[in-house]
Amino acid sequence: MNDVRTADDLAAQQARRQLVRRGLFLTWLTLLYNVGEAGLALTASVMAGSVALMAFGVDSTIEMLASAAALWRLYSDANHVRREQSERVALRIIGFSFLALAAYVGYQSIRVLWQATAPEESTLGIVVAAAAVIVMPILARSKARVALGMSSGALHAEAKQTMLCTYLSAILLGGLVLNAALGWWWADPVAALAMTPIIAREGWDASRGRQCPCCDH
Repeated sequence: MNDVRTADDLAAQQARRQLVRRGLFLTWLTLLYNVGEAGLALTASVMAGSVALMAFGVDSTIEMLASAAALWRLYSDANHVRREQSERVALRIIGFSFLALAAYVGYQSIRVLWQATAPEESTLGIVVAAAAVIVMPILARSKARVALGMSSGALHAEAKQTMLCTYLSAILLGGLVLNAALGWWWADPVAALAMTPIIAREGWDASRGRQCPCCDH
């Protein structure tokens, strides 16, 4: 009986190590993608004067912080005490990164609407947003499966932030296309402003340590 239990324990440990390796691969991939995405989005925002692109670039930068927190959580998994500590801290770091983003996007959107600053067309911005709409859902779903397998609320929150990037990308893409096709300059800051309640809600839940029911310890 003990031999069976030992074999089961070893199998479970091996399966968890595989999940950790997959989580590390996906999180590093997300981090590197966001480095490139942030650089391109911020460059496009300066060229076009687009607040939505600026917000998207800052979002990518904040996602790097969330990915770094998730990496810390994954690298701490082998030690149970460190795992519990990193789980709590990483969840709150990710939550506060959401809130910081919501505040920034809201402020910049209202400022641009008030000043009636019209952005120029941005082909580069459209390409960056369209690529994110394709790439981010794949990464988010893959990371969500890892989070579920590891019962990690912090990793689940980081996966949700990646999925949130998909929604932000779609909103951004709509605003950029409307501005380019119809000259609706206000679509850009309105698109950015539409992002804020979604971001803020996720940030509030994560910063309070709330996890999805499937990830309770």
